Formats: sequence, structure tokens, C-alpha cells
Amino acid sequence: QGQLMESGGGLVQAGGSLRLSCTVSGLNFPETAMGWFRQAPGGEREGISCISYSGNTIYVFAPVRGRFAVSRDNSKNTLYLQMNNLKPEDTAMYYCAARSDEYCWGSSPFDARRFDSWGRGTQVTVSS
Repeated sequence: QGQLMESGGGLVQAGGSLRLSCTVSGLNFPETAMGWFRQAPGGEREGISCISYSGNTIYVFAPVRGRFAVSRDNSKNTLYLQMNNLKPEDTAMYYCAARSDEYCWGSSPFDARRFDSWGRGTQVTVSS
């Protein structure tokens, strides 16, 4: 398993933007599909996005589609989540995760059971 470290979270007003980063080590990042998840207080973990090893295939959770964008820089072993027009309901702990394969295969690209390595998360708080 690899080591994943998220950064970029913080407190922002509604309508604002944040860019999360996830730096990865200890695994072959350029050949690994990656995902972003979030968990609000008292809520269940939900998948936000999954991106294939090359970045050519991307899945984005419907409620954030058009506001959030995921990307990766394989030369830097880093995954990104650009979040725009943030809403109070986006408040959550955000996690990046790595799969053991190259694509977001499965019945759902957001199936957390298919992700083997997880970061500790970065808190995003959106005030109204």
C-alpha cells in the first residue's frame, strides 16, 4: 500500500473555491486509478470522483458535476480536486484514495471497497 497525503482544505465562504492536492508515494502512481471521497459529520462516506491512470477517463459524482474537477499530474505523483462555487453542503472531510488497478472498473466507480490505500483527509468547511 502507498502513502497518501491530502492538503489544501480550509474554511471558505459559499461561492468560493478551493483546490485540494493529494501527494502519493510508495506505489506506482502513473499506473494507478485514483479517487476522491468525502464524509460529512454524521454522514456516510461518498465517492466524488474516480480518474483512470492516464486521466483520460473521469467519473464525477452528479451533485458536484460542473463545480468540481479532478485532474492528475503523473510527473509529480499528485492528484488534484478543484472545487468551485462551494456550498455549505460540501462541508466534509475529503479523502484521496488509490486503487490497485489502472481503471475505475466495477459496478460503480465510487465503490470504496475497490480502493486499497487512503489518506488521512483534509477538512473543508463552507460557511453560508
